[in-house]
Amino acid sequence: MGILNRTPDSFYDAGSYWEFDDFLRKAEQLVDDGADFLDVGGVKAGPGEEVTEAEELERVVPAVEALRRRFDVPLSVDTWRASVLEESIRAGANVGNDISGFADPEYLPVASRGGASVVATHIRLAPRVPDPDPVYDDLVGDVVKFLADRAARAESFGIARQRIVIDAGLDLGKTPAMSLELLHRSDALAELGYPVLLSASNKRFLFELLETDRYDIDSGTTAAHVIGVALGCRILRAHDVQAGRRVADLMAEILAADGDKVR
Repeated sequence: MGILNRTPDSFYDAGSYWEFDDFLRKAEQLVDDGADFLDVGGVKAGPGEEVTEAEELERVVPAVEALRRRFDVPLSVDTWRASVLEESIRAGANVGNDISGFADPEYLPVASRGGASVVATHIRLAPRVPDPDPVYDDLVGDVVKFLADRAARAESFGIARQRIVIDAGLDLGKTPAMSLELLHRSDALAELGYPVLLSASNKRFLFELLETDRYDIDSGTTAAHVIGVALGCRILRAHDVQAGRRVADLMAEILAADGDKVR
């Protein structure tokens, strides 16, 4: 999943391809590098200036329309607003990637009517709300229970099981140690039987654990991708698609290797 931020204040790229022509060139690069699909977001997850519904629509919908005209790949929209998902589906989006855990009661009905797949992400509070001191009774158990509930809700609206993806929500209401533990227990999510999305690319927990900055953690992202795939994650949400593609392809070969044939 190639990341395309339609925000001037995104955490990682800081609006480096905010201009629309630059955005389209970035999309072309991601597709050329091997993205299976593209994820467009108009509001960053963390705290920042308010982005109204109208502003988000203005950022996202024309982008989806332009991408649909240019590329024959599925398109995901990273939004927690049902209204933005609905307009994006009309513009050509196929997936609703919701980091709020379907907090908008209209989100799943909209996805169901539009035939869209959905991503259910765990978050402790809500998008854009600071959560510096999160507390859990049972971190892994709480996250698994939350995602099982959200996936069941999606199924109750007629969304097929194979079109429901789950995401542990690393960094979203988690300390670096908590995100690391959830990455290490990706198998617990995979056991639920839904495709697991790993959103670890350039995340804060990596550069804090590595004691470096966000622009110097390529090796950390690669390590997270390798362990995630080994433990059952099957979608890598990536800034560096070429590196993610190589990890995915190599891990597929390793996991499919037949020891008897090698000997």
